Amino acid sequence: MENEDNNMARKPRFLCLHGFRTSAEIMKKQIEKWPQDVLDKLDLVYVDAPFPCTGKSDVEGIFDPPYYEWFQFNKEFTEYINFDECLQYIEDYIVKHGPFDGLLGFSQGAILSASIPGLQEKGVALTKVPKVKFVIIIAGAKFRSPSVAEKAYSSMITCPSLHFIGENDYLKQYGKELMESFVEPVVIHHPKGHTVPRLDDKTLNTVTSFIERIQKDISENKE
Repeated sequence: MENEDNNMARKPRFLCLHGFRTSAEIMKKQIEKWPQDVLDKLDLVYVDAPFPCTGKSDVEGIFDPPYYEWFQFNKEFTEYINFDECLQYIEDYIVKHGPFDGLLGFSQGAILSASIPGLQEKGVALTKVPKVKFVIIIAGAKFRSPSVAEKAYSSMITCPSLHFIGENDYLKQYGKELMESFVEPVVIHHPKGHTVPRLDDKTLNTVTSFIERIQKDISENKE
């Protein structure tokens, strides 16, 4: 009987935010490296960022264009261009295509996804849509600009979170700092670099447990 209930339960619905100068299509291919039985447990919706790529993409020659970026930034990652427009774009997309339970982000999309619960909590962004209840952060980091950081991370972020941190990722240290802004984060350390990693038996168990936990939350808190 319990299995029947599980089969009838609604899948957690995630809006997926891709990496810098990539695309929804590219992220879909990156996530589809995960086992089918994991993908079958989630309702994943991929969206292209609002701005066409303004320079060379790191995935050129690996994945086909077009490429997009969520916002632009200076070398120190302390000043952002089109950041408010980016948040507005995500909010408009959720208004039209939501609701979503959570955000799943990679790289620039992960940095964005991890900041949104705090920005919503402070009432400064995505105020017209339901609060993000869960986040999956792959190769993320914190915003460094004080104007964003003090709103996004000034309080501990309480929504359940799953963080992937690559041993050889150039953002590894920043991903660890980000993780410390979350209450009881679930963390997967993997040996790869700045990438969406494949799942081995151990990491597969961690991901499956996290999905089951949020599935339970959704079932118990039906609106």
